[in-house]
Amino acid sequence: MKNYYLNTGIGRMIEIEGKEYLYFSGTSYLGIAQDVDFLDVLANNIFEWGANFGQSRNNNIRLEIFDEFEEFFAFNAGATSAAVLSSGYLAGIAAWKNISQAKDQIWIAPDAHSAIIPDGYSSSKQLDFIQWKKDCQQRAEKLSPQKILLIGNAVDPLNIQIHDYNWVKEIAQKHEVSLLIDDSHAFGVVGKEIFGTYSMWNDPKVNLMVTGSLGKALGLPAGIILSEEDQIKKIKSTPLFGGASPGSPAHLQTFLEMQHRYEETQHLLEKNCVLFKEGIQNISQLHGRSDYPVFRFHPNEWVDQLESSGIICSSFPYPTAESPQVNRLILSAYHEKSDIEYLIDILQDLAKQS
Repeated sequence: MKNYYLNTGIGRMIEIEGKEYLYFSGTSYLGIAQDVDFLDVLANNIFEWGANFGQSRNNNIRLEIFDEFEEFFAFNAGATSAAVLSSGYLAGIAAWKNISQAKDQIWIAPDAHSAIIPDGYSSSKQLDFIQWKKDCQQRAEKLSPQKILLIGNAVDPLNIQIHDYNWVKEIAQKHEVSLLIDDSHAFGVVGKEIFGTYSMWNDPKVNLMVTGSLGKALGLPAGIILSEEDQIKKIKSTPLFGGASPGSPAHLQTFLEMQHRYEETQHLLEKNCVLFKEGIQNISQLHGRSDYPVFRFHPNEWVDQLESSGIICSSFPYPTAESPQVNRLILSAYHEKSDIEYLIDILQDLAKQS
C-alpha cells in the first residue's frame, strides 16, 4: 500500500483522490475523537477553557481541573495517585526516570514501547513475551535477593497479545520488585472499565507504575502516570514535570463530563469485535481475539485487494523500514454493523481465492 496524505480528519470514512473508503486502521478504538456528542461538549469547553494552556503546573496561577482529573482517573483505575502530562511519550519518560533509579536489574519485555525504556537499555528482541517471562523467572530464581525492575506493555497491538503480569508477584516473594507497564493500547479497551490494567497488577509486594497515552481509545491529547502517592509526588517535583506544558484542560473537562458516552462506545466496540470474530472463524489467514479490536492477516496481496473493495487497512513494515510488512484490520466503535458485515464478506471472498 502506498502512502496517502489527507487534508481532513480521519473517521469511519476517508476520502482519497475523490473516492470514499471505509477506514479500518488507526487507534481511535472507541471512536471518541470523531464522536459528535463528545465534540459538542468539547467545543463548549474550548470556549470555556481556551484552545490550550501552556503554563507550568508549578505556576502561581493554577487550574483545578488538572487535580480533579488526576484524582478521578486514579480512583477509578485503583491507584492512589496520578500525574497527567501533555503526551503519553512524555509520561513514559517521566515514569522510567523515576522508577528505574537504584535498580540492580532492569529486564525489558520484547514489545515494550520505546517511551518506557530507560536510556542505554533495549528490549529483548530475540525473545517473544512468553520466552521473556520464563527467562525472567529463571534469572530471578538463580539470583540472590536484588532490586529488580520489569518493563513491558499491557498489550502488544501488533501481534495481538494481551499480557498477563500475575507471575511478577511470584518474583516479588524473593526480590524487591518494581513493575512499569505501558497501558497506551489498554486504556478504554482492556482492564477496569476504561481505566486500564492498574488494578489487575496492583499488589502490596510490587512497586507498580502504569503509564501511557490517553490519545488513542480515550481521544485525549495527554498522557498519564498511575502509582503510589509518594512516587507521583517525586515525579511532580522534577524539572521535567514542572517545565512541561500540561494536557488540554478543555479535553480533560470533557472527559469528566462524558463518562456515559465512554461507557456507551465501549459497549459498541465490544459488539463489533464479537460480530467480526464470529464472522471470520473459518478464515485461517486472520489472527485476533473477540475481546480486542485488532486483527492481523498475512497475505500481503490482500492489502491492495481490500483497497480495491473500498477498505483501507493498516499496513507498514515494523519495527524498521526493512522489516516484514505488518497488515492489520482495526475496528472502532464508530463502525456500523453494515461496515463489519461488508468487511466480513470481502474477507470471506479473499480467503476462498487464496
